[in-house]
Amino acid sequence: MSSIRPLIPLLIAAGILLGGNGLQGTLIALRGAQEGFSASDIGLMGTFYFAGFLLGCLAVTRILKAVGHVRTFSALAATASAGTLLLVLVIDPVMWCAVRFAGGFCFAGLFTVMEAWLNSGVENKDRARVLAIYRMVDIGSVTGAQFLIPIFGPGGFAIFAIMSMMITLSLVPVSLGDRSNPTPPEDVKLDLARVWRISPLGCFGCICVGVTNSAFRTLSPVYAEQIGMSVADVVTFVSVGIFGGALIQYPVGYLSDRWDRRAVLLATTCGALLAALALAFIAGSNPTLNLIIVFIFGSFAMPLYSLSAAHSNDRADKGEFVLINAALMLFYSFGAIGGPFAASTVMQYFGPGALFVFSAVVYAILIAVILYRMQVRGSVPAGKRSRFTALLRTSTVFARLARRNGDSDGSTDT
Repeated sequence: MSSIRPLIPLLIAAGILLGGNGLQGTLIALRGAQEGFSASDIGLMGTFYFAGFLLGCLAVTRILKAVGHVRTFSALAATASAGTLLLVLVIDPVMWCAVRFAGGFCFAGLFTVMEAWLNSGVENKDRARVLAIYRMVDIGSVTGAQFLIPIFGPGGFAIFAIMSMMITLSLVPVSLGDRSNPTPPEDVKLDLARVWRISPLGCFGCICVGVTNSAFRTLSPVYAEQIGMSVADVVTFVSVGIFGGALIQYPVGYLSDRWDRRAVLLATTCGALLAALALAFIAGSNPTLNLIIVFIFGSFAMPLYSLSAAHSNDRADKGEFVLINAALMLFYSFGAIGGPFAASTVMQYFGPGALFVFSAVVYAILIAVILYRMQVRGSVPAGKRSRFTALLRTSTVFARLARRNGDSDGSTDT
């Protein structure tokens, strides 16, 4: 425990930021709906957020090298905090899209700084423990922060001020709790074509998951609000879906380590498709039924990214873990940029349930690709199969933090 103690300030900052980021996504959807923004407006804001996030992932390492960890973190946190207040000062869809783009850039940079810092401070023997704590912080803060919305209400200034305070307060543990100046991480050498050749299915799976998960995170509050849920029910709906995925991810990963990974990916995708259809055509406006089914939906939908990544790592050479997973997060981001706007456009014309019909169509396409790949390529022998790792889509540096013993700490040269 003594070796982990110096990392506690970073984990506290991570919890504050993860909670603030998750809270902002839900709040923007609810407040936007109250202000009369259309579903496509809100979806476009999600698209701008993920576009900014992708750019931030690619650019932040250069900023780190130029000014260091503390200055980078401070500048990005200040910008994100100011942007949060700007959301309530200027109620306009165009301004909100711009702020969300800047927010995506800032949060990508903030997560990169934290995870690079954690990676430099953790010893290999403590890596699994730190990852477990980090994941618990992620789930606890993201789901817990959602319930600030019904307490303070999505209208008015207070909830935006609280969000801004959360982002600003993340500076305190970082500034006072760690006086180290770790070496900035090396640029991730991305070779998307090579990673696609290693595992077309893994790459395509991450794109599909990016489309569906980003649509869910951006537009599920809109869906819940439009079917008549209260504010408390809306945030519960979002939280239950996220929690379901976190709870079931490890049992699904355990099975995938022992069976053909593609078979588990196929079964999980089928489960997500059926749950999506149930939300669209069976749940109706019943809050209890929606909560039950969205838990099932999250249980199948959320682990798909880690399953796709694990399948890709099964096909990779030793030492390519960082290269593979950094590229896969970018493939996820490509899908995430298009998902919210495409899904919101469908919702605009066909109603709230179309969000999950849209997701079901994407899952059906993924199922067809899985079946095709199972026909043209044999499975990886159990002895050569990599161990399942639950991955967060927070930064390309997370792959370094999650690397296993024997995996390269940097990118593999190509």
